[in-house]
Amino acid sequence: MILLNEREISEIKTHGERTYPNECCGLLIGRFDESGRKTVVEIFSIENAREEAARHNRSLITPQDLMRGEHYARERKLDVVGNYHSHPDCPAVPSQFDLDHALPVWTYLIVSVLKGKAADVRAWEMENDRSKFNEEKTEGNGTPSS
Repeated sequence: MILLNEREISEIKTHGERTYPNECCGLLIGRFDESGRKTVVEIFSIENAREEAARHNRSLITPQDLMRGEHYARERKLDVVGNYHSHPDCPAVPSQFDLDHALPVWTYLIVSVLKGKAADVRAWEMENDRSKFNEEKTEGNGTPSS
Protein backbone atom coordinates (compact mmCIF):
# COMPACT_ATOMS: atom_id res chain seq x y z
CA MET A 1 0.00 0.00 0.00
CA ILE A 2 1.11 3.55 -0.70
CA LEU A 3 -0.12 6.62 1.09
CA LEU A 4 -0.18 9.94 -0.74
CA ASN A 5 -2.36 13.02 -0.73
CA GLU A 6 -4.21 15.04 -3.34
CA ARG A 7 -1.41 17.62 -3.49
CA GLU A 8 1.09 15.02 -4.73
CA ILE A 9 -1.40 13.53 -7.18
CA SER A 10 -2.15 17.02 -8.49
CA GLU A 11 1.57 17.76 -8.95
CA ILE A 12 2.02 14.55 -10.95
CA LYS A 13 -1.04 15.27 -13.11
CA THR A 14 0.17 18.82 -13.78
CA HIS A 15 3.64 17.54 -14.71
CA GLY A 16 2.07 15.05 -17.14
CA GLU A 17 -0.10 17.73 -18.75
CA ARG A 18 2.84 20.15 -19.02
CA THR A 19 5.05 17.62 -20.84
CA TYR A 20 2.30 16.19 -23.08
CA PRO A 21 2.60 14.70 -25.72
CA ASN A 22 5.82 13.42 -24.18
CA GLU A 23 6.19 11.37 -21.01
CA CYS A 24 7.05 13.05 -17.75
CA CYS A 25 8.95 11.34 -14.94
CA GLY A 26 10.05 11.80 -11.39
CA LEU A 27 10.59 10.22 -8.02
CA LEU A 28 8.32 9.63 -5.05
CA ILE A 29 10.06 10.78 -1.86
CA GLY A 30 8.87 9.46 1.48
CA ARG A 31 9.21 6.64 3.99
CA PHE A 32 8.96 2.86 4.19
CA ASP A 33 7.42 1.53 7.40
CA GLU A 34 8.05 -1.84 9.05
CA SER A 35 5.08 -3.44 7.27
CA GLY A 36 6.34 -2.41 3.82
CA ARG A 37 3.79 0.38 3.43
CA LYS A 38 5.10 3.52 1.77
CA THR A 39 4.18 7.11 2.59
CA VAL A 40 4.87 9.81 -0.01
CA VAL A 41 5.64 13.23 1.40
CA GLU A 42 7.09 14.92 -1.66
CA ILE A 43 7.31 14.70 -5.43
CA PHE A 44 10.74 15.12 -7.06
CA SER A 45 10.16 15.92 -10.71
CA ILE A 46 12.89 15.13 -13.20
CA GLU A 47 13.38 16.13 -16.82
CA ASN A 48 12.87 13.17 -19.14
CA ALA A 49 16.36 12.37 -20.47
CA ARG A 50 15.12 10.26 -23.41
CA GLU A 51 16.10 11.39 -26.85
CA GLU A 52 13.44 13.64 -28.38
CA ALA A 53 12.02 11.05 -30.79
CA ALA A 54 11.46 8.52 -28.01
CA ARG A 55 10.06 10.94 -25.40
CA HIS A 56 6.50 10.34 -26.54
CA ASN A 57 6.36 6.76 -25.30
CA ARG A 58 9.36 6.34 -23.01
CA SER A 59 10.92 8.10 -20.05
CA LEU A 60 14.43 7.94 -18.73
CA ILE A 61 15.82 8.96 -15.38
CA THR A 62 19.60 9.11 -15.64
CA PRO A 63 21.80 7.62 -12.91
CA GLN A 64 22.91 11.18 -12.08
CA ASP A 65 19.29 12.34 -11.62
CA LEU A 66 18.52 9.27 -9.52
CA MET A 67 21.55 10.00 -7.32
CA ARG A 68 20.46 13.64 -7.04
CA GLY A 69 16.99 12.49 -5.94
CA GLU A 70 18.43 10.01 -3.44
CA HIS A 71 20.71 12.69 -2.01
CA TYR A 72 17.77 15.11 -1.76
CA ALA A 73 15.76 12.46 0.12
CA ARG A 74 18.63 11.54 2.47
CA GLU A 75 19.15 15.21 3.38
CA ARG A 76 15.55 15.19 4.62
CA LYS A 77 15.92 11.81 6.35
CA LEU A 78 13.60 10.26 3.74
CA ASP A 79 13.86 7.62 1.01
CA VAL A 80 13.01 7.27 -2.64
CA VAL A 81 9.94 5.01 -2.42
CA GLY A 82 9.03 4.98 -6.07
CA ASN A 83 8.87 6.47 -9.50
CA TYR A 84 6.13 8.19 -11.45
CA HIS A 85 5.67 8.77 -15.14
CA SER A 86 2.93 9.54 -17.61
CA HIS A 87 1.43 7.53 -20.44
CA PRO A 88 0.36 9.99 -23.16
CA ASP A 89 -2.86 8.86 -24.84
CA CYS A 90 -2.59 5.43 -23.18
CA PRO A 91 -4.04 3.87 -20.04
CA ALA A 92 -2.30 4.11 -16.66
CA VAL A 93 -1.16 0.49 -16.96
CA PRO A 94 2.52 -0.57 -17.01
CA SER A 95 4.01 -1.55 -20.34
CA GLN A 96 6.48 -4.35 -20.93
CA PHE A 97 9.15 -1.64 -21.13
CA ASP A 98 8.09 -0.47 -17.64
CA LEU A 99 8.41 -4.02 -16.30
CA ASP A 100 11.79 -4.55 -17.95
CA HIS A 101 13.19 -1.41 -16.28
CA ALA A 102 11.50 -1.55 -12.87
CA LEU A 103 13.12 -2.00 -9.49
CA PRO A 104 11.68 -4.25 -6.78
CA VAL A 105 9.98 -2.67 -3.74
CA TRP A 106 9.35 0.69 -5.42
CA THR A 107 5.89 1.91 -6.32
CA TYR A 108 5.35 2.86 -9.95
CA LEU A 109 2.70 5.56 -10.23
CA ILE A 110 1.38 6.08 -13.76
CA VAL A 111 -0.81 8.95 -14.90
CA SER A 112 -2.75 8.59 -18.13
CA VAL A 113 -2.77 11.87 -20.08
CA LEU A 114 -5.46 11.85 -22.76
CA LYS A 115 -5.34 14.62 -25.38
CA GLY A 116 -3.36 16.79 -22.98
CA LYS A 117 -5.60 16.30 -19.92
CA ALA A 118 -4.55 14.10 -17.00
CA ALA A 119 -7.03 11.33 -16.32
CA ASP A 120 -6.49 8.13 -14.37
CA VAL A 121 -3.65 7.74 -11.83
CA ARG A 122 -2.82 4.21 -10.71
CA ALA A 123 -0.08 2.69 -8.57
CA TRP A 124 1.78 -0.55 -9.34
CA GLU A 125 4.31 -2.74 -7.58
CA MET A 126 6.43 -5.40 -9.23
CA GLU A 127 6.33 -9.03 -8.09
CA ASN A 128 9.52 -10.08 -6.30
CA ASP A 129 10.34 -12.49 -9.13
CA ARG A 130 10.06 -9.56 -11.62
CA SER A 131 7.39 -11.44 -13.61
CA LYS A 132 4.62 -8.83 -13.53
CA PHE A 133 3.14 -5.79 -11.85
CA ASN A 134 0.25 -5.91 -9.40
CA GLU A 135 -1.93 -2.91 -8.80
CA GLU A 136 -1.07 -1.33 -5.47
CA LYS A 137 -3.71 0.07 -3.17
CA THR A 138 -3.48 3.83 -2.62
CA GLU A 139 -4.84 5.84 0.27
CA GLY A 140 -4.64 9.44 1.41
CA ASN A 141 -1.88 9.92 3.97
CA GLY A 142 -3.72 12.36 6.16
CA THR A 143 -1.40 15.21 5.28
CA PRO A 144 -3.47 18.28 4.52
CA SER A 145 -3.36 19.38 0.90
CA SER A 146 -2.03 22.87 0.29
